[in-house]
Amino acid sequence: MQLHISPSLRHVTVFPGKGVREFIKVKVGLRRLSYRMLFYSILFFTFLLRFAFVMTAVDTIDGESKCSSLGCLGKRLGPKILGRRESRVPEVIYQILEEPIGKHELQGRSDIPQSLDEFMVEIKDGKLDARTFAVKLREMVTLLEQRTRNAKIQEYLYRHVASSSIPKQLHCLALRLANEHASNAAARLQLPSAELVPALVDNSYYHFVLASDNVLAASVVATSLVRNSLHPHKVVLHIITDRKTYYPMQAWFSLHSLSPAIIEVKALHHFDWFTKGKVPVLEAMEKDQRVRSQFRGGSSAIVANNTEKPNVIAAKLQALSPKYNSLMNHIRIHLPELFPSLNKIVFLDDDIVVQTDLSPLWDIEMNGKVNGAVETCKGEDNFVMSKRFKSYLNFSHPLISKNFNPKTCAWAYGMNIFDLDAWRKTNISLTYHHWLEQNLKSDLSLWQLGTLPPGLIAFHGHVHVIDPFWHMLGLGYQENTSAADVKSAGVIHFNGRAKPWLDIAFPKLRPFWAKYVNFSDKFIKGCHITAT
Repeated sequence: MQLHISPSLRHVTVFPGKGVREFIKVKVGLRRLSYRMLFYSILFFTFLLRFAFVMTAVDTIDGESKCSSLGCLGKRLGPKILGRRESRVPEVIYQILEEPIGKHELQGRSDIPQSLDEFMVEIKDGKLDARTFAVKLREMVTLLEQRTRNAKIQEYLYRHVASSSIPKQLHCLALRLANEHASNAAARLQLPSAELVPALVDNSYYHFVLASDNVLAASVVATSLVRNSLHPHKVVLHIITDRKTYYPMQAWFSLHSLSPAIIEVKALHHFDWFTKGKVPVLEAMEKDQRVRSQFRGGSSAIVANNTEKPNVIAAKLQALSPKYNSLMNHIRIHLPELFPSLNKIVFLDDDIVVQTDLSPLWDIEMNGKVNGAVETCKGEDNFVMSKRFKSYLNFSHPLISKNFNPKTCAWAYGMNIFDLDAWRKTNISLTYHHWLEQNLKSDLSLWQLGTLPPGLIAFHGHVHVIDPFWHMLGLGYQENTSAADVKSAGVIHFNGRAKPWLDIAFPKLRPFWAKYVNFSDKFIKGCHITAT
């Protein structure tokens, strides 16, 4: 890049070089919106790199033509930012750059360069004074920022819609199975059969609990669990579902036996405890739903907010996701009441895949603790394994700051060993509901969304840390985890928006889930559920 400085030091002419090399390979399969967001991000970053060279001219005005572009950031950005007071750059540049631009000021303007190339051509061909240079620079950067922000928000909105909606293939599967349940006696089998019922309360078996209203997801968990078990005849899987999914779930497991494992399918309304009197989790959910609908104002209001950062908008959109108010998520806090005869169970989320025999989990000594879980504050993956209480709880709120330590290591739901005998000796469930009430009274300001934050509080001091081998997280957030690491994990968890049964799943990771789906099955094939 070449610079020409006029004798009066009032004009700068820039002859651009070859530019910045492409630094991102756009992933195949990203939607048009993702392309647009990446384009603006690349454009903005490339512009900043070129701007570093452009501002070398300003450094020359300041009398230091030999300093590096990045090394002179202090002078370029002004003494008010980095404390440099010796700069002699025309004050007008700082004044213009610090002036705010109204949100409608750039709308409909045709004189603002619409691309980086246009901007560079204007600087190259026109001898701009310092004020004009600063004005054009400010307008160009602001325009790029607005476009990038809008693209990010649109992507967050579309991802929210994609992750919150029921894919038509899954809806089709539930309808076909419900029809099969009504017309085929073989789809209405008692699960388990009468001679196996005593095993449901026999503590010599390995008892697993899965709460789900997703038949396909539940089938993958069950299949992967049994297929990888060294003792399948000792496996008892208790599947809890809701009223609307009970018939499809029963039909699926009636027609797709996993013998010799024992499968129980039960709807919540079948539990005696659940039908007697008031259930705290239901009351809390009803209140939460009312407060959340008033507090958030819907996705249209969230996206229309022009003052909040995109990541804040993304968090608020997440609040509208049905899973955050799903009974299947909250019901785990009542496991001791749901299974009064069992001593120990392993609770599995429906977005996990089991890749090894889990019977050794029953040999882990819990040392009086209630919850055997993997910690999420240590590990090579800084994105997933860097979570502490401060990552989930709002420590600016006095209720949180005076009761908890922000540096306390967090742990994960998804694959947990629960000692139900030890649990019954505590007030964990009451603590959970107490803090749910406190959060409602505080307009949902005590923590981020989901059931993990109140779980972190309720189980505080009752967690036994287990080896990370038993639970690999984050496969629904990002695909940076290597295939070798995924293969070597005992249980993998697709926590995050990119569930493996959705179109937005990561192509590199989905096969680890899809290998447990029989795509030639008549119900799967009939609903056009495919491997890719």
